[in-house]
Amino acid sequence: MSHNLQFYIDGAWVDPEVPKVLDVIDPSNEDAFAQISLGSKADVDKAVAAARGAFETFGFTSREERLDLLNRIIEVYKKRSQDLALAVSREMGAPRQFALDSQVGVGLAHLQKMAEVLKSFQFQQAKGTSMVVKEPIGVVGLITPWNWPLNQVTCKVAPALAAGCTMVLKPSEIAPLDAIIFAEIMDEAGTPKGVFNLINGDGPTVGEALSAHPGIDMMSFTGSTRAGILVAKAAADTVKRVHQELGGKSANILFPDVDLADAVPKGVRGCFGNSGQSCNAPTRMFVPREHHDEAAALAKTAAEKFVVGAADASGTNLGPVVSRIQYDKIQGLIESGIAEGATLVTGGPGRPADLNRGYYVRPTVFANVTPEMRIAREEIFGPVLSILPYDSVEEAIEQANDTVYGLASYLQTKDLDKARAVARRMRTGNVHINYPAWEAGMPFGGYKQSGNGREYAEYGLEDFLETKGILGYEAA
Repeated sequence: MSHNLQFYIDGAWVDPEVPKVLDVIDPSNEDAFAQISLGSKADVDKAVAAARGAFETFGFTSREERLDLLNRIIEVYKKRSQDLALAVSREMGAPRQFALDSQVGVGLAHLQKMAEVLKSFQFQQAKGTSMVVKEPIGVVGLITPWNWPLNQVTCKVAPALAAGCTMVLKPSEIAPLDAIIFAEIMDEAGTPKGVFNLINGDGPTVGEALSAHPGIDMMSFTGSTRAGILVAKAAADTVKRVHQELGGKSANILFPDVDLADAVPKGVRGCFGNSGQSCNAPTRMFVPREHHDEAAALAKTAAEKFVVGAADASGTNLGPVVSRIQYDKIQGLIESGIAEGATLVTGGPGRPADLNRGYYVRPTVFANVTPEMRIAREEIFGPVLSILPYDSVEEAIEQANDTVYGLASYLQTKDLDKARAVARRMRTGNVHINYPAWEAGMPFGGYKQSGNGREYAEYGLEDFLETKGILGYEAA
């Protein structure tokens, strides 16, 4: 039986308190292919009550009990991987193999890493005759985005479970079906009732109700900076902790010694991955002015190798963007780049010529971009790369840091000592030197308006814990 029109509350699939449905759109063809229910404050109240009741027991479970639960979830997740991949592919337009390997794969990696971390995490430490203990913060509200849905669901749910928290999850209403399947996974794995609850809904209703709810002890939010500010404001009256992972405008500095033929195509692929819908995408490529034209030509060649098409079409490696709203925003920013005088190297406004339906964006590269242009300052969230020439590495560092965001930065050079020194100067939560592989064990999060707190591995686990000092724990 499909649970698309229900919520998962207190260990059961239940109907919404106030019936209201929303179409789920396939961005490959703009057709509605499913419906979900949108929740209300009454649904939030019911889910929070269930989570509060469950915390009285789950908050005091042993490490071994929680580890056993995580391992059961991992096994069911593996079993449902094809279902998850199909859901992600349909709801956000991810090419089918990418949806399975990357979108679903990254979720599995987070679950497995958290199980590994939990085995040896130190929840208490003796200090003289006193004891410092790490305890679950309580009931947590989780709001996740549509761009890497399973990444964000798992890197919030897994540490919350490992900590002993109970939770209410609100996934994006744009890409909600994978989260419904995830709730089925949690149920099949035998998650105690009330520990995990899921409500679909929009930000102004369910998101606001969660953030302001006095029964929620912490909000963990991933999404736009604009929405993150609203969550923080709604949470302020109850003085709850707010953990945010927000937008980005990441710089990719190519040093003068770099092999452009290698570094530029990799930078293009990094920018265009997931149709450019990654908050840490390297969207600003800084290149030495004397090599600017060569870099632009290499970027053009790399961009034009991308095959744009439907998620289920053979050979597609650049699917549509997720929605009409995102498509229109990207088109407006592409047009602003042209109007403000950037050189359009390839791509541009409109869909590719052979596609007249679906939210398809032409792989676009701009050159001769200057720092004050909108395409150099605003998060585009689409397959659009800006190339900015620089006259000195010092100038590139200064311009790279001259942004309200601080999520990630990228450095390409043969001089590892220089890269390490510059990495310390980048005002970002992550620095990537010479395109390293992704690691589930590294902390993830931003500086400045890219948010606060950290996710992944033990860093994510720590954010779901309170620190308590017990004096006189041992006899003096």
